[in-house]
Amino acid sequence: MILLFLVSGLFLGWSLGANDASNVFGSAVGSKMISFRNAAIIASVFVIAGAVIQGEGASETLGRLGSVNAIGGAFTVALAAAGTVLIMTRFAIPVSTTQAIVGAIIGWNLFTGNPTDSRTLSEIVLTWVSGPVLGAVFSIFLYFLLKKIKRSLQIHLVRFESYIRQGLIIAGAFAAYSLGANNIANVMGVFVPAFRLEDLDLGFFVLSSARQLFLLGGLAIAAGIISYSRKVMDTVGSGIMELSGEAAFVVVLAESLVLFMFSSSGLSDLLKSIGLPPVPLVPVSSSQVLIGAVIGIGLYRGSANINFRLLGEIAAGWIATPVAAGLLCFFSLFLVKNIFSIDVGYDSSLTVPGSSLQGYMTTEGGKSITGIFRNILLGLMTAGTVAATLYFTQEARKNRELRKSEEKFWGNLKTGKKKPD
Repeated sequence: MILLFLVSGLFLGWSLGANDASNVFGSAVGSKMISFRNAAIIASVFVIAGAVIQGEGASETLGRLGSVNAIGGAFTVALAAAGTVLIMTRFAIPVSTTQAIVGAIIGWNLFTGNPTDSRTLSEIVLTWVSGPVLGAVFSIFLYFLLKKIKRSLQIHLVRFESYIRQGLIIAGAFAAYSLGANNIANVMGVFVPAFRLEDLDLGFFVLSSARQLFLLGGLAIAAGIISYSRKVMDTVGSGIMELSGEAAFVVVLAESLVLFMFSSSGLSDLLKSIGLPPVPLVPVSSSQVLIGAVIGIGLYRGSANINFRLLGEIAAGWIATPVAAGLLCFFSLFLVKNIFSIDVGYDSSLTVPGSSLQGYMTTEGGKSITGIFRNILLGLMTAGTVAATLYFTQEARKNRELRKSEEKFWGNLKTGKKKPD
């Protein structure tokens, strides 16, 4: 029963990987600095790490927006959001999974009679504006700084491109980690209050119920990145504006900084401790931030480089996504409740109905599911560790060969300069 209901969340995670998560390497792939295969592997590893290690802050914010109190409701909310994102993805429009899940939660609130927390909604909507703006500001500053460093150090073009490629890998890994930390709430946040699993003790660390869900969601995101993200990568990487290698590096780094800001509880607590307003821990649209960063580069170069027609299509998708997700969720809840007789939730101010599945999730069924998770996760972690080790070993060998080629090139160049006329 639990695994069946979780399918919609995993589907949403797959949709996020196919659309939003690909943005961390879209500019790098579009600029031909990194192959799609390498980008997908790196993004998958680090998005899972970010989801498990730092995914709880933004999830709590979505819980304040609307705490889905039945597993049937959580299933329907996630399914409506995933369906909306998938439709947009098929048209190669990089929409916001954050907007889809927010719209679906509001649809659940309307159907069950629960109030929508206006303060939390305002914080989330504000990031829909501030995210792209911060992305543009960071990208302009970083691009200016990179250009200045390049001129002052007078690095040869061949060596500079090699440094940029390595920088893209590091920045992309950081962006994937930040994406997992920030956006896993969109995938599994609605399931956290609906049921509880037994803690999973793996020996060297313990996974709580929420972290088990985040790990599963991270694996679903990784599957979406690997299987279906290339089309959107091409749209983001080269459709809006042609990007050079250094511009791609700046875009990825700017995006990762913005996502990290809105998912770092440490940074928020630090600002609060020195008397400054804390950064709200809210899920941010990676698509919006990345496109804002690309626009920042375009403004720095001149607005003629920007494809404004494509930007208009993307903006229309941003407006349509929460509305479509909310309507789809509302009518889906009606069908699930009245046709399949599944409890989808209740007004939290009223007495908990006896038919709720809330209690079922803390019984022996939850323990058995945790046992299944243990075996699945241990197998996946072992396979992932082996695959990552092989990959990074191969990359290290390629980097050594590249350095030897560069040293040989510079050595031949110096020898040629010493030859008499």
